[in-house]
Amino acid sequence: MRPLTKTTAPILGAITLAACFSGSTLAQATRPTAAPAPAATQNAVVATVNGDPIRISDISAAAASLPPEVRQQVPQDVIFGKLLDQLISKKALVIEARKEGLDKEPAVQKQMAAAADQVLQVAILQKEVLPKINEDAIKALYDKDVAGKPAETEVHARHILVDSEAKAKDIIAQLKAGAKFEDLAKKYGDPKDAATQQGGDLGFFKKGDMLPEFSAVAFKLKPNEYTLTPVHTRYGWHVIQVLETRTAPPATYDQVHDELKQKLQKLDVEAAVAQARSLVKVVQFNPDGTPQKPAAAAKK
Repeated sequence: MRPLTKTTAPILGAITLAACFSGSTLAQATRPTAAPAPAATQNAVVATVNGDPIRISDISAAAASLPPEVRQQVPQDVIFGKLLDQLISKKALVIEARKEGLDKEPAVQKQMAAAADQVLQVAILQKEVLPKINEDAIKALYDKDVAGKPAETEVHARHILVDSEAKAKDIIAQLKAGAKFEDLAKKYGDPKDAATQQGGDLGFFKKGDMLPEFSAVAFKLKPNEYTLTPVHTRYGWHVIQVLETRTAPPATYDQVHDELKQKLQKLDVEAAVAQARSLVKVVQFNPDGTPQKPAAAAKK
């Protein structure tokens, strides 16, 4: 079962798997991929450690978490040998830890329980969410959220961001006297503003892409007009010039496919979590252990 997100993979496993194929092994792996190992359906035992078997399916599960470039570039016989050696080492460590009674220590038991809980959390989300993430669902979300919306106006503008109204007014005065906007932007613009070295160019943007007070002014300007009074936002004072406007059609399905897939996954995860919470009784307490009042608990 593949993890719902990359962050759900065990950190220790990811680190040790990556280490197996770092350095010379990966650099030397230039020959064609070797013949694949025996099919996982056979599930043959490929090693035992104190009688505990390691099967082909264990190798396949470990290989699935390897980075794609490793699976593509490293010969499969090398991958097989490295992973088998790693699984043997892991089992040996577990056997030694149990022999020393580490699995009975309270702190270790707490971590083991937390790890088991995380596996179950991922498992239930996979069961509830993954079947719903398909092309039909993504297309339906596209039709609802993207294709059905009217075309939006976009503005191509540039700005000069400074830290005081007085500086902005002085820049406007220089513009009226014939100074070039891009020259003033490079000279006076906030050096932390990425647009400064581009002559203040912000490219095309939609009204919702900018702060409301910025967009409210920018979308009223005609091409080649600039603001005659400074525009204040939480970032400072702006002098804005509009270069051109256009009507942008909705994004194509391919353009927003991955973004919509992530949004759909997020919505379905939130729905699954809400459903699970609705089926349990929750009693909340204050940090001092006293029961929360119903109104306080309901706000959370």
